[in-house]
Order: sequence, then structure tokens, then C-alpha cells
Amino acid sequence: MSEKIVLTGSRCRECDTVGYPAGSRCGRCGSETDPTELSRQGTVWAYTVQRFAPKSPPYVPPSSGFQPYAMGYVELPEGVKVTAVLDSGALDGLAGARAVLVAAEPVPRFAITTTPETGVQ
Repeated sequence: MSEKIVLTGSRCRECDTVGYPAGSRCGRCGSETDPTELSRQGTVWAYTVQRFAPKSPPYVPPSSGFQPYAMGYVELPEGVKVTAVLDSGALDGLAGARAVLVAAEPVPRFAITTTPETGVQ
């Protein structure tokens, strides 16, 4: 049985603001927060394409060599934007695409499920 993938943020006890990553104090009002599980689906708000290999170390290129990849902000229903790697067959036209969380560690990773132009990946 597979383990459920979870992004944990924090929700303010006073103003109900949600933050990511989780923190002990609200970024808006400074009050205490409680951990909260965030939605696993969202919308690509903005993105860019990494077209060259990052500096190594710390980046370790795969044995097959570097392949360009998309990075962006995925806006969740709670109103937070999560910086994540975007898994997609295409690297263009991702703004507004629907995405689902597929990994939380070491960085969040979302798979693109539909694109604005076609409605499908």
C-alpha cells in the first residue's frame, strides 16, 4: 500500500491565514499557528523552464544527462502558492494548468493533469 503524500502548512489561530512551509507564527499577524494538511491539487500560477544544468555540487545530473524541466508556483485552494518542480510532457503553456501533488520531498513536485489550451496533457 502506498503512503499518502502530504504537504503540511500552518493555519493562524487568530486570522485563519494559511502559510507554507509550516511555521509557528503567522506571517500576517504574528499569532500562533497550528499545522494543517494542504490540498494536493492546484493551478499553475507562474512558471519558468530550467534549460541548463544547475551548478554541481549540490546538483547531481542523472546518468542519462541533464534534461530541461519546469519550475513554478502552484496555487492551492487555501490561497498559498507553493514553489515546485512541474512534471509535464511539454514545457510551454503551463500557466493556468491543473496540477496534482506527486512528491513532497526533497522539494514539492506536481504533475500537470490538464493544460489551459487543450484541457488535457
